[in-house]
Amino acid sequence: MCSIKKTICVIVLAGSLAMPAAQAQRIFDKVKEAVKDKQAGKSDEGKKTNNVNLTGISTGEMSGALKEALNIGVKEGIQKLGAEDGFFKNELVKILLPEQLRKVDATLRGIGLGNLADQGLLLLNRAAEDAVQEGVPIFANAITTMTFDDAKNILLGDSIAATNYLKGRTSEQLFTAFQPKVEGSLGKVGADRVWEQIISKYNGLTRQSIETDLNAYVTQETINGVFKMVAEKESAIRDNPVFRTTSLLKKVFGAVE
Repeated sequence: MCSIKKTICVIVLAGSLAMPAAQAQRIFDKVKEAVKDKQAGKSDEGKKTNNVNLTGISTGEMSGALKEALNIGVKEGIQKLGAEDGFFKNELVKILLPEQLRKVDATLRGIGLGNLADQGLLLLNRAAEDAVQEGVPIFANAITTMTFDDAKNILLGDSIAATNYLKGRTSEQLFTAFQPKVEGSLGKVGADRVWEQIISKYNGLTRQSIETDLNAYVTQETINGVFKMVAEKESAIRDNPVFRTTSLLKKVFGAVE
C-alpha cells in the first residue's frame, strides 16, 4: 500500500491513527491520485520534445527560419547598440574596464582624478556605439554564408542554439573584419587620446609601465554585445509567437512550439 513516496506514506499512516478508517482511506486515495497526476505531468513534459511535428518542413525552410531569426536579431540589436548610450547604459552589454586597467582606475580615483577615469570608461563605450553601426553587413554576411547541415538539431536545441552556432563558427572572421572599424571609432571619439593620457599619468605616478591593447579589447566586447542582443531576440522568437514577424518564422517555430 505504501508504493508512493515514503515520507508521504508515513505522514498519511500516522494521521490515520487519529481518525476513522474510512476517512483515512479517502485521504490516502487522494494523495495517491495527486502523486499519479504529478508523475503523468512529468511524462507529458518529456513527450513534448519527442513529439515535435516537422512534417512538411524542409531543411531549407528550417535553415531559412534560423537565418531570418539571426538577421532580425542582428539588425535590431545593432540599431539599439548604435544609439547614444546603447552600450553605456545597457547593463547587459556595457563595456567595463579590462582587468589590467582596473588598478589604473583605482589609482586615479585615489588621487582625485575620478572624472578622468569616468571619461575613459565612457569613451570606450562610445567607440563601441560608433563602430557597431557599421557592423550590419559584416554580421549579415557571416549569417548568409553559414551552412546549416545540422539545421534540425539547431532548431530543436536550446533557446539560443542558433546564436551559439553562429558565434562558434564566425567569431574569428568577425573579429578580423570588425577590428579596423573599432580602431577608427576609438580615434573618432577621442578614446585613444584620453587613454594615452590616463596611462601616462598612471605610469608616472607609480613608476610602472602598463600597456594594453584597447582596440582588441573593445572589438571583442563589441562583438560580444551584438551576440548577446541576438541571443535575446532568438529566445524571444522561439518562446513567443508575437515576435515571429514573417510567415516562415511562424511556420517553422510554430511547428517546434
